[in-house]
This record gives sequence, structure tokens and C-alpha cells, in this order.
Amino acid sequence: MTRLTVLFALVLACVSQGTLAQNYAAREDVQRFIADMVEQHGFRHRELVTLFSKVRRQSSVLRAMSTPAESVQRSWQAYRSRFLNPGRIEAGVAFYLRHAPALERAAKLYGVPEAVIVAIIGVETVYGRNVGGYRVVDALATLAFDFPPRADYFRGELEQFLLHARQESIDLFSLKGSYAGAIGIAQFMPGSYRRFAVDFDGDGRRDISGSAVDALGSVANFLKEHGWQRKQPIAVTARVTGERFRTLLASGIKPVYRGADLAGFEVSVGEFVDPEMGVALIELETTGQEPEYWVGLDNFYVLTRYNRSTFYAIAVIELAREIETTLARQRGAAAGSR
Repeated sequence: MTRLTVLFALVLACVSQGTLAQNYAAREDVQRFIADMVEQHGFRHRELVTLFSKVRRQSSVLRAMSTPAESVQRSWQAYRSRFLNPGRIEAGVAFYLRHAPALERAAKLYGVPEAVIVAIIGVETVYGRNVGGYRVVDALATLAFDFPPRADYFRGELEQFLLHARQESIDLFSLKGSYAGAIGIAQFMPGSYRRFAVDFDGDGRRDISGSAVDALGSVANFLKEHGWQRKQPIAVTARVTGERFRTLLASGIKPVYRGADLAGFEVSVGEFVDPEMGVALIELETTGQEPEYWVGLDNFYVLTRYNRSTFYAIAVIELAREIETTLARQRGAAAGSR
């Protein structure tokens, strides 16, 4: 067993035996965290003690996070079918049409295509229908203090969440999100919320939980701030031969090579790729089938800043294309009936 697997097993054992402390406010590690928040950010000690006495550890959060990645069978086709289906495409078209003016404004301001913004929200929360049912403060505290493999990261996000709630005058216990503490229609972690969320509907609040317009503007701003290139492609399908492509594959998803290098790696693409554009080779695996290959460009890498999964990024690309195609077909049919 790997060290990480052992840590996962220990967390699960604690969950099953019910040995994790229930009252966070009484724990020494939480008291140290409280002291840091008081010293660094001027929080009131008594208020934070009261807060953490009301926080509840969520065993289901630990179970969800503690499934070792190596035990999950990777299947691109299974993943794809979750997001590329008629229901999600039709809902995406409806969401697009409902928010067309705001989407057009976001596309002009941030340079991100409307359909890409919609597809991200579609993959994340089914256009706001499924934002998660956990109190964000419970999920973050559970992971910050009872999930050793990533405790430092989640303590940072808990810190950001407390700062965010104070800044925006939010009731800490009212905000719901995912088991990992991601918030709202756009599923931002608290740190991203503070850095990249925008008040796109002009009501004076950055509210990606209650305002779809704020959410879509925030998605576009996130991508722009991570380097999105206006009017540039994202990824193209590819074919590989021989074995040289494995060197390109091993270099990862960051585009460290250029389009001119593809032929030397025995990679061919179905669409034109600028010889000077950054490229990376993406392999999408499905058990029992030949892998599917794509060449990711600079904007593809930006998409993976939203979610590190290559499956996720390609699903967003394909869903965006399906939404655009369906919209064009509907508009064509409407024009033809006049």
C-alpha cells in the first residue's frame, strides 16, 4: 500500500469508529487556528469559539474524499455520457437563451465564448440545479481538521471562507455547497470566490449562489484572469502513430511544445493548428477501447485551471459545441419558417 492509501485508510477507520472529535471548539488544533485568525485578521476570539462549537463534522464528506483515486476505474465514455446527453444539452440551450444579454456582455468583456461559460455551469451544477447540500463551513472544517492528506489546503480555504463571509456579510451557516466546500452555481472554492467572483448584475453584491448572472460573469472572469486568449481555439481531435507521441504525452497538460512539433511526435490533427501555438497531447482512456486523443492548446490549459481533470475540460468543450449546434439549428428552423 502507498503512504497516501494508508492515510486514506486511517481516515476511514476513524470515521467508522466515530473517534473524531465532535466539538471542534474544544480541540487544540482548532484553538490554534482560531488564535491565528484573531492575530492575523482581527476576528473576535469569542465569536469564533461560538462558531466552531456549532460546526458539525460530516462523515460523509470524509468518505467521499477518502476513496483512493487508484481504486476508481477511469472511463472517458462513462464520464462523457454523464454530461453529453439530450437533457443537459436542452437545459443548456434554455439557460443560454434565458441569459443571452448577460452572456453576450460577458463574452465581449472577458473574451470567453458564451457557450463555454454555459457549458462550465452545466457540468458543474446542471445550470444551478445542483449546487450541493452541505453547509460550506461544515465541509471545510471537516476537511481542514480531519482529513490529513490535504489538511493544509482546506485550512487555507476555511480561512478564505471566514474572510469572505465577513467581507460580504454572509450568514456562515446558510451557505450550502459541495462536499469539498465549493460554493454556488459556479462552484468556486472560497479562495477563488474572493479573487475572481464579480458583481455582474450590478446589485452591489458578488453572489454566485443566488445570481446566475453573477455566476456566469465570474466564470468568464476566472478564465480571463488565468490567461484565456480571446478568439483562439481550445483543443482539436488528434490521431497518433508509432511510439514517439508518448514523449509528448508524458510532458503533461501544460503546452510546453508548439504546433510545429506535432509531426515530429507522429501526431496529426483534423484542424489547422498554428505552428507557434502551445500544444499538449491529451489521452482519454476507456477500459476495453482504444484511447481517444486530443491536442490541447493554451485555452485548454486555462480550462484545466477551473478543474484539473482532462475529462472535465473535454466534456466542457463538447457540451459547448452541442449547445452551439443546437442553437444554430433552432435559429435556422425559426428563420426558415418565416
